[in-house]
Amino acid sequence: MKLLTWKNAFRAFVWGGAAAAVLAVIGVIAAVVYVVRVTEDLPEYQQLAEYTPPIMSRVHAGDGLLIAEYAREHRVFVPIENIPPVVIEAYLSAEDKNFYTHGGVDYLGMLRGGIRSVLTRLRNPNAPLQSGSTITQQVAKNFLFSSDQAIERKVREIVISRRMERAFTKDQILELYLNEIYLGNRAYGIAAAALNYFDKSLDELELHEAAYLAALPKGPNNYHPTRRTENAIGRRNWVLSRMVANGYITQAEAENAGAMPLEAVERLEGDTYLAAEYFVEQVRREVFSRYGEDELYEGGLSIRTTLDTSMQLTARRALRDGLEAYDRRHGYRGPLATLDDFNDWPAQLEAVDAPRDLDDGWRKALVLEVTNGQADIGFEDGSRGRVPLYALEWAREFGRDDETFPRRGPAVQRAGDVLELGDVILVEAIAAEDYPEETVEEGDYGLRQVPEVNGGIVAIDPFTGRVLSMVGGYSFTQSQFNRAVQANRQPGSAFKPFVYAAALDNGYTPVSIILDAPFVASGDAEMRFYRPQNYSEVFYGPSTLRRGLELSRNVMTVRLAQELGMGPITNYGERFGIYEDLEPTLAMSLGAGETTLVDLIGAYAAMVNGGRLIEPSIVDRVQDRSGATIYLSDTRECVGCDVEEWTGNVAEPQLPAMGEEVISPVTAYQVVHMLEGAVQRGTGTALRALGRPLGGKTGTTNDFRDAWFVGFSPDLIVAVYVGYDTPLPLGSGEAGGRVAAPIARDFLGPVLQGYPIAPFRVPDGVALAPIDRETGEPGIIGRPGVILEAFQPGTEPQRGATAEEETLSFGDGALGARRGQDGEDADAQDAEDDEELGDLY
Repeated sequence: MKLLTWKNAFRAFVWGGAAAAVLAVIGVIAAVVYVVRVTEDLPEYQQLAEYTPPIMSRVHAGDGLLIAEYAREHRVFVPIENIPPVVIEAYLSAEDKNFYTHGGVDYLGMLRGGIRSVLTRLRNPNAPLQSGSTITQQVAKNFLFSSDQAIERKVREIVISRRMERAFTKDQILELYLNEIYLGNRAYGIAAAALNYFDKSLDELELHEAAYLAALPKGPNNYHPTRRTENAIGRRNWVLSRMVANGYITQAEAENAGAMPLEAVERLEGDTYLAAEYFVEQVRREVFSRYGEDELYEGGLSIRTTLDTSMQLTARRALRDGLEAYDRRHGYRGPLATLDDFNDWPAQLEAVDAPRDLDDGWRKALVLEVTNGQADIGFEDGSRGRVPLYALEWAREFGRDDETFPRRGPAVQRAGDVLELGDVILVEAIAAEDYPEETVEEGDYGLRQVPEVNGGIVAIDPFTGRVLSMVGGYSFTQSQFNRAVQANRQPGSAFKPFVYAAALDNGYTPVSIILDAPFVASGDAEMRFYRPQNYSEVFYGPSTLRRGLELSRNVMTVRLAQELGMGPITNYGERFGIYEDLEPTLAMSLGAGETTLVDLIGAYAAMVNGGRLIEPSIVDRVQDRSGATIYLSDTRECVGCDVEEWTGNVAEPQLPAMGEEVISPVTAYQVVHMLEGAVQRGTGTALRALGRPLGGKTGTTNDFRDAWFVGFSPDLIVAVYVGYDTPLPLGSGEAGGRVAAPIARDFLGPVLQGYPIAPFRVPDGVALAPIDRETGEPGIIGRPGVILEAFQPGTEPQRGATAEEETLSFGDGALGARRGQDGEDADAQDAEDDEELGDLY
């Protein structure tokens, strides 16, 4: 019986062993089949050798300051040899201390992770699995797989990791990892993280900062530097302790680093970046148009722009001050909101939305009490102040008349005429110099409001076309519409210099006489007769071209256009890039066609630089991710520039002039010289206080709907436009000289401190002759009213001849040409024309 039992047991053991062996073989076969099945579509690891990670494109100003970044994934790729050892050591300590010794998979680490996962799942069935992945496995996961914790994904990850270890060096794998991993705060890779968290390059990181970045792979949101500071510091200090354990740093170094505060910074913020927003957006549009979306947001382009950040700040300040000054001249439009009860007024005030992008120092306030002499106000923090009556005198009620012209209500007699209890308003602290005749006390505030009117300002180098500053509106945050580039508006009299340039190239001189007297021409379907008027509504009789341009005489300009013919004028308008297809009607000579601020300033640059048309540019150079230049704005060849040193024994290399010549240098200088007179004696006198050679021209359209000013020195041009986005009258008297010219002055004043005081360059071929600026007759230098006038050679008046004789001698455009060809017949025809005009009038 015992023998039978033993035999049965032995037989069972044999059969059991056999069954176990079969099951083991089946298991192995099943495992192999499973591995083969889940890895049969495994991506080729060789693709990593050709991998080009998405890299953000970066935009720098002309002075080198980083002003913008464009990216889907904010990443700066850094080769492994350029990554500081302390950064590498921090990541190895935190993520994979055996990275340089294992074969891609740390099986002991995986076992530990599996045990922790089981224990964690017993407590929380929904807890994520802890995989114990190596850096190689994380690279495989980040590049080739999803980030889920499925067993199938883990098997695939192990297989591809082993293959990667055979195909790549450890340094190559680590380089991929450190440049690809997501570290929160919009940062992919360690270089972008160093910038986004600390505004530092990798080689500027301190030990405690490197340790913090190494703490982030496990979960950036869990260790946010401001929202979860305690957790972040704890994790950072844990990384420091692992660095000590691995022998990378000493205990003392770890303790010193662990005592450091965690201070993250906000990048690309502040006045400089705020001021550049319109410019940066225009750069984005241009690069997007040229290279496409993927290259812009993933191509790692280095974009060097023309922007002068200091000049840009000045431009934005000048424009905002000018728009606010205009706005205050036309009254107060009312509070932001009105509160009915004051149960918890600081919190109620905080809940009221204020306009974004307010001027520095502007605050939201609540009117708590109103007396005749002041309004008491409170702020969100519970503090209080007052708005005295003298700071409310500008705030008369705003309105518009039946013709939509702005009108103001009666004068302010007491604070209650402007403010009421419960009004939510904007205020700014005032200083004694703001009201020198008043006693300004601490806690006194002035009432403020965001302008409804808008505008733009552009400044360029006239010889290169480089846009040094561009502001397209009062606030980019409030409106992204760029009025410097996108707003097509009538330039008004700002177009007149090109009318006069056409005349100068067709037989006229600066002393040619044009009659400033009532003028009537046939109109169109909407207007039977065309009757232009001077701004002053006064006629001045026979006047020189110079006086007509200096004082921006409308009737003279239209009469000149009729004599000259609109053909040359439309040709010049299109040749200078102001218009694409200008209608040849007399009204167009007064700037009735539409153009943009940037096109107009480009045309003026051709006058200032001696006659060469240069398209304004905002990008100097674009380089691809490898550093190769793929776009260069200035393509001129500089012969003799590429030398190691210049000894002075040879002449300095000369760059050829940029652009195509669209007008002779002599004619260009004649116009510039006359526009100097507009600053000294005409419509541009707002610039006269700057005390240096400057030229300028105003522009104002019908009903004062648009106000323009273009001002320039020999080396800088600024153009300003002001108007409502939906065209409305700015108000009676709100012409270019009052609205736009002060903005240009406030810009040029500080900016020109960096430019030498110098006269405008006189080109070869200009004949300078002393002329009485009023009559155009020859004069003697030193006598009152006598200036040196610029003439084409041979056209300057001779002493003893009158201006009228000079007009007959040298010709008044089409009139003079016809006299030279047809003699008395032309005179007779002109008489008939005058008679017809008289009948029409």
